[in-house]
Amino acid sequence: MAGQQKHHHLLIIEDDKGRKEFPLEEAVYSIGRDPKCEIRLFSQFVSRRHATLVRRQREDGSPYYRIVDGNLKGKPSANGLLINGRKLPAHDLEDEDEVVFGPQVSAKYYLLKRNDPNPTGPPDEFDITLISPGMMIGDPEEISSWE
Repeated sequence: MAGQQKHHHLLIIEDDKGRKEFPLEEAVYSIGRDPKCEIRLFSQFVSRRHATLVRRQREDGSPYYRIVDGNLKGKPSANGLLINGRKLPAHDLEDEDEVVFGPQVSAKYYLLKRNDPNPTGPPDEFDITLISPGMMIGDPEEISSWE
């Protein structure tokens, strides 16, 4: 049986308070300086409700996120969104897209894909390498005997 491909969406925000990672799992996220936003931006140069992320589905069933300027009611932000250097009202995010909300306030989106060979079991997230005590570098006499 073929494994399923897992999609992990990550948004990394940089603003006046530094860098923060947001794993994206929900269907909708509001982004802005309003304390009620799911993804809060700390800067006087961004709108209270600057943008909205909406999870959508491609024809093949894989999920993706669309970023929309402003809120879902159609009210745009004051300064808009600069996505990969272009001012756009909305954009379907792709791996490593950069979104600029204002001076020194930006986000980088990552789409991490990995094949899961066992879709029904827990993910194996650790690569464990076993070593024996004999593999440890220790006594200098032992090292000279290896040469």
